[in-house]
Amino acid sequence: MKIESEKLYHIYNQGNNQETVFLNREDYIFFLTKVREKVLPFCEIVNYCLMPNHFHFLVNTNDYSTEEIMLGKLTLTRLSNGFRLLTSQYATYFNHKYKRSGSLFRQKTKGKNLEDSEQGNYPFTCFHYIHQNPMKAKLCQKMEDWEFSSFKDYLGVRTGSLITKQTAYDLIDINEEYFYEESYQIIDDENIYEIY
Repeated sequence: MKIESEKLYHIYNQGNNQETVFLNREDYIFFLTKVREKVLPFCEIVNYCLMPNHFHFLVNTNDYSTEEIMLGKLTLTRLSNGFRLLTSQYATYFNHKYKRSGSLFRQKTKGKNLEDSEQGNYPFTCFHYIHQNPMKAKLCQKMEDWEFSSFKDYLGVRTGSLITKQTAYDLIDINEEYFYEESYQIIDDENIYEIY
């Protein structure tokens, strides 16, 4: 995953063969604990959503995100390595807990620079798409019913410290006053392809 500083990225991965990677609340919470430990030190998390078989993060990078480190003969950025450690350590936890073996996630976590295109407001589209995921997958009737996304934090009914809301207001033009109404707007399918 190539990372540039001061850019917004959609970062995502899913279970190998679309396998379920979160089986209960404890799994989601453990994963988020690892996100705080392995990813948050290297970026601002703008928003996120964990789904039963995949995850999405919208992050804002900085100079520390792009700092390169060596792992044997492999060169990675701190942010890429953070996601590598996150998925690896979560897979170890999951495999031990559920007495399974082998890879849990697809081999590479992907990241799309949302500022590459001059057409459309892809960061805005991605931000809302991430929160709409559980509702579109019919896991809940309303976005605020899904526990494992940052939607409740933006709504003000939870005060999580994983995300940086101000970044959404400053860089993506998320309007705090109209957040709820904007969140329920339909996203054009054509725009979704541009965030992957």
